[in-house]
Amino acid sequence: MEKAPKMVTFGCRLNSYESEVMSEHAQAAGLEDAIIINSCAVTNEAVRQARQTIRKLRREHPGQKIIVTGCAAQIDPEMFDTMDEVDFVIGNDEKMKADTFLKLASDELKSCQVNDIMSVKETAGHLISAFGGRSRAYVQVQNGCDHRCTFCIIPFGRGNSRSVPAGEIVHQIQHLVDEGYKEIVLTGVDITAYGRDLPGELSLGKLCQKILKFVPDLKRLRISSIDSVEADDALMDVIANESRVMPHLHLSLQAGDNMILKRMKRRHSREDAITFCREVRALRPNIVFGADIIAGFPTESEEMFENSMRLVDECGLTFLHVFPFSPRPGTPAAKMPQLTKSVIKERAARLRAKGKQKLDEYLSDLEGQPVELLMERDNVGRAENFIEVMLEGPYQPGAIIRARVNRAEDGQLRGEVLA
Repeated sequence: MEKAPKMVTFGCRLNSYESEVMSEHAQAAGLEDAIIINSCAVTNEAVRQARQTIRKLRREHPGQKIIVTGCAAQIDPEMFDTMDEVDFVIGNDEKMKADTFLKLASDELKSCQVNDIMSVKETAGHLISAFGGRSRAYVQVQNGCDHRCTFCIIPFGRGNSRSVPAGEIVHQIQHLVDEGYKEIVLTGVDITAYGRDLPGELSLGKLCQKILKFVPDLKRLRISSIDSVEADDALMDVIANESRVMPHLHLSLQAGDNMILKRMKRRHSREDAITFCREVRALRPNIVFGADIIAGFPTESEEMFENSMRLVDECGLTFLHVFPFSPRPGTPAAKMPQLTKSVIKERAARLRAKGKQKLDEYLSDLEGQPVELLMERDNVGRAENFIEVMLEGPYQPGAIIRARVNRAEDGQLRGEVLA
């Protein structure tokens, strides 16, 4: 059996999924000695980390082939192509094709192979046979984004929005369930845009309905980051009425001040976000919300920032993913009046402290509560609300176990198995 290449993945869940696809393609092509870096471009820091990692890997593995791909490579291929440590640069479209890796193995590919991502019109459903453990797997349902938020470079790395046909998604999920996976996470760049480019009246909610209907043995369906303003009636219905849809949503909010949201070119207001969370919580009282929030966007005053801080309470957010603003060259926000790095850093720290406070409060509230855990490691399982609980263990990864939360300790829940 061929040995898998070394994969180094930065960034989002979609990148994690795509790394699995690339690993299978590279393994089948005989690239077991290759090192593949799947980069992220969401911040300047993400790009810096990728470059730093490439240099470190070259020092540690002087004789191995280093292949760089991902959004940072798609957006600025020349930067990576001119690095002495890099052997090949491939684009986000090329990295998903088995033929690319066959050519890499036979040295038929030129050192930099990156096409115009905006010319890509389809996203294929890549069938993967395994996904690390045997508990949770990501399935790509969509790629790209049609929106042009002023801070975001990702559409130039991913292209325009395009959806995987529903039948292919159902087929892949059934395959993964047959392989023993208990939880599927639907992932993409803008998954609430799902279906607009496909025939018929498809949406993310209708896709969920099809998955639940045609894969009855699927235990858990989890939805990754969504744009709440795009949530359709069918999505609200499955959240309210389908127990197999997990009570956890991550929201792309980005800010809590209406003027900043307008300057970001977002399509929702702070009132829209608050209303959405209130309505979903009325439908599913045990729902848990996470959110992306940017600290220190250009022109953000202290009062504007305080509106973002208040939004955490008003939406009842539990998981905060805080991004210190990072100007990306080529975006409108990079040309706006910038805040000082010290102000951005201080505001990000305050937001993270607020997030820790909300998470600690939520964990304390769970003490004494029963939970259903999907075991991911020997003694760690993930509850339906996405919280990790540690048991005495060990237990088989993929097992579903009922437990009671005993105590919250240093951001970690500890529990005991219920008979």
